[in-house]
Amino acid sequence: MDTKEKDKKYLGRDIEADQLEIVGSDGSHLVDAKGKKHIDFLMGWCVGNIGWGNNEVRKRLKKFTGPDYVLPGYLYKPWAQLAEMLAKITPGKLEKSFRATGGTEAVEIAMQAAMMHTKRHKFISIEGSYHGHSIGAMSIGMSEFRKWYKNLLFHCNKIDTPLDEKAIVKIEKLLAQKDIAAFIAEPIVCNLGIVMPERNFWPKVQKLCKKYGTLFIMDEVATGFGRTGKMFASEHYDLSPDIMCLAKGIAGGYGGLGVAIMTKEVARSMEFDFSFYSTFGWHPLAVEAALANLEYLDKNKEKILNNVLKMEKYLQERLKKMIFKYPAKIRIKGLAIGIEFDDVKYAGKIAEKCMKNGLLVATLNRNIITLFPALNIDKKTAKAGLDILERCL
Repeated sequence: MDTKEKDKKYLGRDIEADQLEIVGSDGSHLVDAKGKKHIDFLMGWCVGNIGWGNNEVRKRLKKFTGPDYVLPGYLYKPWAQLAEMLAKITPGKLEKSFRATGGTEAVEIAMQAAMMHTKRHKFISIEGSYHGHSIGAMSIGMSEFRKWYKNLLFHCNKIDTPLDEKAIVKIEKLLAQKDIAAFIAEPIVCNLGIVMPERNFWPKVQKLCKKYGTLFIMDEVATGFGRTGKMFASEHYDLSPDIMCLAKGIAGGYGGLGVAIMTKEVARSMEFDFSFYSTFGWHPLAVEAALANLEYLDKNKEKILNNVLKMEKYLQERLKKMIFKYPAKIRIKGLAIGIEFDDVKYAGKIAEKCMKNGLLVATLNRNIITLFPALNIDKKTAKAGLDILERCL
């Protein structure tokens, strides 16, 4: 049997796999089984922020001689080092990191911390948002999840877009009941095709949460570590969340790791009365990858973020000049790009054509194309990718 047949026979999937077998990666490219290089405008959906195959990170990982595994109850110096680093670079008073294997687990920790701290069990999130695939995370996610699991989930109130003054009125009515444990959202909603709130929306929501004793959780699993032109998207709005969920770009694809970082006041609620156990949260090799990745980001921060802003301008100019078959709404913040169409089939057709021609993009809700190129992508590669996209319209 070839890979396709074995995959179909032995791997469980929710949808059939794309007919693209990946055998290698390099910078902003993925290599398929036939040796063809594809320009990667997804980077694992905001995972490979510094590109694939970074020499500095790989060199450090090859030198790793640490333990194969550390029991969560033991001390391990790199855990403390990574937690200290995160406390220093995240906004506001975030200080205590809880170990996780990825974004879903980080969201689970955040939800449980919010319930323990507030002694409440209800949540607010944005309609259509995605926060993970566990039962708890699906309960605060998109409605199509909740309709299947409604008898197993937490109560979650949904806020429709646009995120404006009208939405704030609804939010305050909900918060005023004083039974909401937390409001959770991406600061810039990648999973709705880069939906951005009105300028004062988040500061007002954060203030209301504090007024009514509700925790304010920012899910920066996708937006964190430079994706939107700042290290964290919360910084665009000068936010100080009670909890922040991180994953994806934290280790750049060189390891699997997530974290729920929170203020010491919230973290104290997790002590003694409650705990969260993750067998493989912050596996030693993944921690080494995260430290190497974050040190590279820190050392090259100015250069990388400047490139993000430069490429944002270039991509925006190019996309606005493209002639789409149907009206298109282009939303871009840093190197998080969404293109929304009126037609529900057009996005899928473009994505399929792009893949055949050597460009990898993704679709959302059947009518949105998303682009998440590497933050250090060069103009030559960006131009080549956009040229393919334009030919596929």
